Amino acid sequence: MTAGQNQVWLVRYSEVFLKSEPVRRRWEQTLIQNIKMVLPAAVPRRERGRIWLSGEVDPEVLKSVFGVVSFSLCDVVPLDDLSTGILAFCERRSIGEAATFALRIRRVGNHPFTSRDVAERLGDLIRAEYPHLSVDLDHPGREIFVEIRDGICYLFDQKIPGAGGLPLGVEGTLVALVSGGIDSPVAAYLMMKRGCRIVPLYVALEGYLDETNLARTKATVEALRRYQPEIELLVVRDGYLARARRTLDSRGEERYTCLLCKRRMYRIAAEVARRVGAKGFVTGESMGQVASQTLDNLMVLTDAAAIPVYRPLIAFDKEDAIRLAREIGTFDASIAPACGCGAVPTRPATAATIETVRALEEAVGDVGDVGMLSIQVCE
Repeated sequence: MTAGQNQVWLVRYSEVFLKSEPVRRRWEQTLIQNIKMVLPAAVPRRERGRIWLSGEVDPEVLKSVFGVVSFSLCDVVPLDDLSTGILAFCERRSIGEAATFALRIRRVGNHPFTSRDVAERLGDLIRAEYPHLSVDLDHPGREIFVEIRDGICYLFDQKIPGAGGLPLGVEGTLVALVSGGIDSPVAAYLMMKRGCRIVPLYVALEGYLDETNLARTKATVEALRRYQPEIELLVVRDGYLARARRTLDSRGEERYTCLLCKRRMYRIAAEVARRVGAKGFVTGESMGQVASQTLDNLMVLTDAAAIPVYRPLIAFDKEDAIRLAREIGTFDASIAPACGCGAVPTRPATAATIETVRALEEAVGDVGDVGMLSIQVCE
């Protein structure tokens, strides 16, 4: 949508505004760069607490830019023309179709009048033009917002919600272990929302997962592209699980399969993080959801992590994750048919100890060979 000659998009942000002056300027610039990446035809202008966009703006695209709390298409009116401008705005926006209205006035700068003065004067003008309208400040049928910044006024009647959070990238980079299921893309999204650029990583367990799992994972990552346009899925093909399972079966300890598998994934994620300069990795684990995610087993898993592990879903119910997956657009991809992991034991261990798992890893061997693994970009 292209703003008209006397229109501009008002973009609001919140947490960025609370930062110190140097951080705020840097984060504002990052937010503007992120907007320009997805809306190259938009022309940004920055003021403290506000970003203004002229040119071509697609509201559906702007909704997905992290750091944007809300935005509005505004009529731009000189302060001296505010009286005629407000009546023209009301006519074009069919304000007269409502029964009640409210004016919300905000001022920035020095003026010889108060916001209340403006509200009373404009309210009288509108009621004279539309005698059936009455003022209702609590539950109005229509709201008219007037933002006065020095000698320019911005008129709008709609606030479109944005993605919120922090501008993508201001907190650095994280690797995200993704499986193609419901939880891992939601976890990645939540860390994106807190300013982390995500490098999604799929560990292909040779002998136990087929290409349908990779295809589903690729589809979920593609759904996240609307929030991080340059996102690329990395794939590591690893035969460790097959070796581990042979050792575990020979010892009658197959119940530890998932723990050894996930510890291996943690080590691979840490190696990938080292190569791409990430500050940690994120998983979709939720407390008690499956056997490997009990409090005991999460402690065993964390023991294998050489860098910080972030688990934003740790206190989520499954329905919480499903709801959010639907909202962000990953759910349909996550429930596409795919082969399940054939290595999952019938009775997995739920209260493992670090000592036991370390001893089993020593028996399997090759724990520290992740540095030799090849990393591929999924096409």
